[in-house]
Amino acid sequence: MIIFRYLLKEVAKTQLAVFFVLMTIFISQKFVRVLGDASEGSIPGQMVMTFIALKVPDLAGMMLPLSLFLGVLLAYGRIYADSEMTVLHACGVSEWYVVRVTLVLAFITAIFTGIFTLYLAPMASEYQYRVKEELAADSGLSALVAGRFQQTGNKDAVVFIHDKSRKDNSFNKVFVAQLPDENSVGDSIINSSLVYAHNGQVFEDESGSQRLVLGDGIRYHSDAENGEFQSVAFDKYYIEIKDQAVEHQYRKLSALPTSKLFEEVEPELFAQYRATIQWRVAFPLACIILTFIAVPLSVVNPRQGKFAKMLPALMLFLGYFLLLTAMRSGVEKQAIPSYIGMWPVHISALFMGVTLLMRERTSGRKIKAKLPKLRRNKAHANQGKAS
Repeated sequence: MIIFRYLLKEVAKTQLAVFFVLMTIFISQKFVRVLGDASEGSIPGQMVMTFIALKVPDLAGMMLPLSLFLGVLLAYGRIYADSEMTVLHACGVSEWYVVRVTLVLAFITAIFTGIFTLYLAPMASEYQYRVKEELAADSGLSALVAGRFQQTGNKDAVVFIHDKSRKDNSFNKVFVAQLPDENSVGDSIINSSLVYAHNGQVFEDESGSQRLVLGDGIRYHSDAENGEFQSVAFDKYYIEIKDQAVEHQYRKLSALPTSKLFEEVEPELFAQYRATIQWRVAFPLACIILTFIAVPLSVVNPRQGKFAKMLPALMLFLGYFLLLTAMRSGVEKQAIPSYIGMWPVHISALFMGVTLLMRERTSGRKIKAKLPKLRRNKAHANQGKAS
């Protein structure tokens, strides 16, 4: 029991450290992208952390198998490099016992990975689509940023404000260009109405439409028919810009709940649904399969160091992931039957892991030692028949 807790603790501690490092790196990359969208005005600044949080379930589901794989390699690699595993083997601890201990942590990791990939990630993706739809339906007046030209959601006007007060949502030094109707022929931006006001404020009624009320300003307008240029001073000027109706975007399959993927669908979507199901199941399943590969690969010589087999192990993991991606694409394009799917990749990886494990076990060494004798006996028998 002491050995069980020791091995489990070492692998779990290393796995958590690797997981947090990987999550920090990838979340930082997402953070930079979201900040870029916020600086361009695509999303409000207060929604940055929301979009980052919605990326966490998808990233966590992908990083957990990798963190387990690297955690096993680093933890057992250190134990082998310090000759601790040699002592444990001398005390009767077999390679299969080490695998069984690691499988306990692998099953726990697979459960959490399944929660992320099968439930939380689709739910977060769906919520992200809803937020984007609401932002797209917004007229843009409530999300105006000082010092930037912004087009309203219905594309009827361009607004520029010099300063904005967050307390009462009022503006100072407002410029508005009311664009000509798209259906009108011969109109240009020169013929649009230009309004400048010293102050302004946004009001929203019960129907959801927003009204920009400008005060103490001048409206300029060019009459193309009469060739006249008009300038009108005003105390109050109302510009009503209604919110756009919410348009439901096309939902990617990543946003669909797993339960809906099992429902009957049109024949042309059947392959894509099955590919998505197998892709979500692949990550929890990979936690179990990668354990059989990581444990034998963690066996290193004390003189080699604990990082001796890190590069070939990472290449195996990368090949495993790329093959899964290729098989998923093949199933979606109906080049590979859906009942075959990604299972050949899983079976091949499992066979490789069992083969590597048998080479390290005593029974595997005995079989390996008997193979040359069997080959020689077979060769002698063939020579006897020939003579």
